[in-house]
Amino acid sequence: MSVITQSTGLPHVAARWMAILAALFLPLMAAAEVTAFKQAVAEAAADDRGVAEFYRSNGYQPIFTGQDDQIRRAALIKALNAAEIHGLPAQRYSIDALTTAFTDADTPRSRGYAEVVAAKMFASYARDLQTGVLEPRKVDAGIVREIPRRDPTKLLTDFAKASPDAFLRSLAPQTPEYARLMKEKIRLQQVVSRGDWGAKVNAKALKPGETGPAVVDLRNRLTSIGYMRRSASQTYDASLQKAVQQFQLDHGLESDGVAGASTIAMVNINASTRLEQVMVAMERERWINFPRGQRHILVNITDFSAAIMDDNKVTFRTRSVVGANQGDRRTPEFSDVMEHMVINPTWHVPRSIATKEYLPMFKRNPNAASHLRLIDRRGRAVSRANINFSRYTARNFPYAVKQPPSRRNALGLVKFMFPNKYNIYLHDTPAKKLFAHESRAYSHGCVRLNDPFDFAYALLAKQSDDPVGLFQSKLGTGRETLVKLEQPVPVHLIYRTAFTPAKGRINFRRDIYGRDGRIFDALVSAGVAVNATGS
Repeated sequence: MSVITQSTGLPHVAARWMAILAALFLPLMAAAEVTAFKQAVAEAAADDRGVAEFYRSNGYQPIFTGQDDQIRRAALIKALNAAEIHGLPAQRYSIDALTTAFTDADTPRSRGYAEVVAAKMFASYARDLQTGVLEPRKVDAGIVREIPRRDPTKLLTDFAKASPDAFLRSLAPQTPEYARLMKEKIRLQQVVSRGDWGAKVNAKALKPGETGPAVVDLRNRLTSIGYMRRSASQTYDASLQKAVQQFQLDHGLESDGVAGASTIAMVNINASTRLEQVMVAMERERWINFPRGQRHILVNITDFSAAIMDDNKVTFRTRSVVGANQGDRRTPEFSDVMEHMVINPTWHVPRSIATKEYLPMFKRNPNAASHLRLIDRRGRAVSRANINFSRYTARNFPYAVKQPPSRRNALGLVKFMFPNKYNIYLHDTPAKKLFAHESRAYSHGCVRLNDPFDFAYALLAKQSDDPVGLFQSKLGTGRETLVKLEQPVPVHLIYRTAFTPAKGRINFRRDIYGRDGRIFDALVSAGVAVNATGS
């Protein structure tokens, strides 16, 4: 009887001891696994400050490799698979490396490694899609724009709390412009894959009334691009002239309906070149992925235009003259805030202009440029008769050069100020003839306006019932007068050789400074695939 009791009691004793041992050691084993995961995460994230800070701040909790993280993993992989649609360098975020890391995550350490691989890829993808692939200043010194890079720690924190798919979709610029550019990118990729727009136009110039093979090529080319319906006509007729005019308007050309050298050169540009311009425009749109202001001023350097935008609609537009394509005269790209205008301005000649252009003139003839005054360091006007200009160089020239207010003033009768370290502003000019030119890159960097008074009236209309009267009353005094804007207006100097109107076809412009070419080369070097569709 005792043997039976003993034998039947042994399993109960063993089970009890096993339960005791499990209670003692399983938490230790679990703790060891957690420690191994944390250590792996800390080690793998050590070279990335933002990722490392995120995991320190959340106590090293997983957001990609936990049991409940399948949806987040799938959303990330889906987004990375579509990276090329946005013109991003997909090789930066290797799907194969990520899926392999997830597949091999069968130990705490390997899970920690996979966690950080996913976090780094997410952070890299989010940064590229949200604010651009490139550092623009490294591509071109004239792009001095401050890029609104987001903190990767915050991006990961927000992603962990959000609906994964919705969050990833929200990273790209949410502007109609970006959506239209992406649509155009896909369309142009299809054109390139089909072999472009057909035969180029082999003629120096064509005009209405002409006939022949070159006219047929022009008609066929414009038909393929999308400016007219297919026709068997061999004559430069009214329908072809109308198509040429619309093409000219969309490409910043004189819209006379005559296919001159500039027009034919534009018509003959390949679809692949246009695709490159669109991809660069998408990158540029990512660089300004921030609120631009309910009312803001938009200066497109390549379009030679300045516009006032209200609720993303153009409410005023004027022609502009921008910096010449020479040395330090190119207009830089940046954003700032317009605070005031100066009516009847004095031109404080920038030192670079004073020493490079006027000092050599003064050396040849002390009375040259008699409309300018020389001011000494104590603020006093000095007579040129007492100055030996041959003593001075660009380094030791001790005078400031100014031009008093007048209709001949280089700034015209009004300038619009958004104080910046580049000494760039918008202003009037006495050189009105330049606005009739098709290409208008002539200034020292500032932006000259064709209709500066109307521009001023449009700005003052927000703070005056009689903006014209207000402006003219100040102008009539002949004295330099500062007028503050009660609501400062953001100013964005951009450079777009491809841009889309709300209605109509995409517009293209010349790459006047060569900046877009350098950006595209940098995108390719970063791994962007030109003809990838992401499908």
